[in-house]
Amino acid sequence: MFPTTILPLLPIHPAMLLVLLPTVGPGTRQETPLARTATNLLLQDLQIQLGTAIHVLKVDEGSHPAVVHAFDGRGVPAFVLLRDGAELWRQQGLPEGQPMAALLLQKLQEATPTAAPAAED
Repeated sequence: MFPTTILPLLPIHPAMLLVLLPTVGPGTRQETPLARTATNLLLQDLQIQLGTAIHVLKVDEGSHPAVVHAFDGRGVPAFVLLRDGAELWRQQGLPEGQPMAALLLQKLQEATPTAAPAAED
């Protein structure tokens, strides 16, 4: 016999925020080590604010050029909010500023379908 309880469906994967960063190292798009440290601290703070709802992932153009170019419509730095591989929202620049976490969570909530009410017998 199979159980008759139906479990609610949960997203397979949490949402992700891909933060597309310019190449670090020799070349025209180089960031200074101090700027990179500030970026890392900014993203760590953002991850704390987002909790487990959205995973923040840094994607460096030098290490993963194909990924950056696949999402790069206007240049780097930029960030893209994704859930289950679908783009929900994107913005040029870095995800900085106090209201950014709230804005990202709002964009995620807006893209989340609401559950239909259970049918009554």
